[in-house]
Amino acid sequence: MPLNFKNPVLRGFNPDPCLLRVGTDYYMATSTFEWFPGVQIHNSKDLHNWMLISRPLNRPDLLDMRGVPDSCGVWAPALSYADDKFWLGYTITRRFDGHFKDTPNYLTTCETIDGEWASPIYMNASGFDPSLFHDDDGKKYWLNMVWDHRPDRSYFKGIIMQEYDALAQKLVGPSKMIFAGSDAGLTEGPHIHKFAGKYYLITAEGGTGYEHAVTLARADNVWGPYEIDPQGHLLTARDMPGDHLQRTGHGSIIALPEGGYVLSHLCSRPMLGRQFSPMGRESALQSLVLNDEGWFELGNVYASLEIANDDLISRDYEFSPSGSLHEDFQWLRTPYPDEIIDLKSRPGWLRLIGRESPGSLFTQALVARRQQSFCYSASVCMEFEPDNFQQMAGLICYYNQHKFHYLYMSADDEIGPYLSIMSCNGDIEGLKAEAPAEFKNVPVQSGTKVYLKAETNFDKLVFMYSYNDKDWMEIGPVLDASVLSDEYGKGEGANFTGTFVGMACHDVSGVNKTSDFSMFSYIEKLK
Repeated sequence: MPLNFKNPVLRGFNPDPCLLRVGTDYYMATSTFEWFPGVQIHNSKDLHNWMLISRPLNRPDLLDMRGVPDSCGVWAPALSYADDKFWLGYTITRRFDGHFKDTPNYLTTCETIDGEWASPIYMNASGFDPSLFHDDDGKKYWLNMVWDHRPDRSYFKGIIMQEYDALAQKLVGPSKMIFAGSDAGLTEGPHIHKFAGKYYLITAEGGTGYEHAVTLARADNVWGPYEIDPQGHLLTARDMPGDHLQRTGHGSIIALPEGGYVLSHLCSRPMLGRQFSPMGRESALQSLVLNDEGWFELGNVYASLEIANDDLISRDYEFSPSGSLHEDFQWLRTPYPDEIIDLKSRPGWLRLIGRESPGSLFTQALVARRQQSFCYSASVCMEFEPDNFQQMAGLICYYNQHKFHYLYMSADDEIGPYLSIMSCNGDIEGLKAEAPAEFKNVPVQSGTKVYLKAETNFDKLVFMYSYNDKDWMEIGPVLDASVLSDEYGKGEGANFTGTFVGMACHDVSGVNKTSDFSMFSYIEKLK
């Protein structure tokens, strides 16, 4: 099969890819952080065309993220296959800032990739990025990085490993530090692969920013000692600041049935000339070869950015009362979607049940899809009859509670229903959300449909509204879309998810006012 990949192969917020081959099927599991359901698993037959087939963490016993901070939740899933079933290791990170991390790690299994996954087995909480290695002799080993909270140490202590007893469903025997990392530091994301009788330990290093890298080490014994690749990092973009793909790291390797190897890794596409990545970290592939010394090397020219017109998405979404939301949509944190989503009360419409405030870490009625291109338009038809200023609903471009632009309808005692804009422009201290300077609320017709649109062109965002989906009127000034990126606000490495666009309904009065939506459209452009 030709391996000239069009990267990123998974566009828009699909980080930490774990690549797996089972027979003629390829699977890639990626992180979802605070977005529910947890973990995205894509399937491919040819490594070029990928389809989302499962979000396995879809029940409260598997995942409940209410209250977790931004950029926490599900980190770095590890997908494997052995004993006629799939195995998935994952972290639920519950604390971000400070010296400490709370990182319970779990393991779940399923006989089919898209089936009902078993209730999770708690494994440990010593660090994040767990993975499970299945050796040829049937033994299994659990790996994760170790978080060192002591103020005089590096947070990233290294990689530990412990044997896992699948019958007893618990870790057994002592844990051992098997790898302290290279000079790049910040060692995480471990995976062990066995090829040609050698154990290869692949890790992510340098932090998940512009110094990110894939580090390779090998050993004759699963417990080590592990020798670091003398060629240096297997992959990094740190020395290629002009390349379209940046922040490359966090890899995993598979062997192809016809020979050869493939590396999966994360990357980002920052705006040209600016280090802002609105799509967050995405997934890419590179071909590998095993050289005469038994080390892996990139098998061809570094596969860089390649996006063409036929790759762009144009999609109109329908809301079916007999089904569920389209697979493109997710929501934040809660495992109880019936508290915020209603597809049955009004057939053909999505009803959102107004809950907590914009940016709430608990139960927020916000349903959205990933931004996957620098330039796109998104529009929606909405019916909403707010009673007061505490009730809001509309179209939102959302990164996290620090970074969003929200075109919404609310109500005022004097002017009645109106449209307004609320932005949180990376305020990391007070989460200050406000209207643009000199902006005045726009009165709208009561009791009728209103169409809302967001037009994004790289770092520029314009909101619009219409009463007939034809005659559009701009509302407010041009907004800064670069706010909605990994690097804005707290800076590189402090946020690492991606931008979503979708529908929201907020009712901070607590009476759960509802808003109805139809005709959600998402159309991408090259520029």
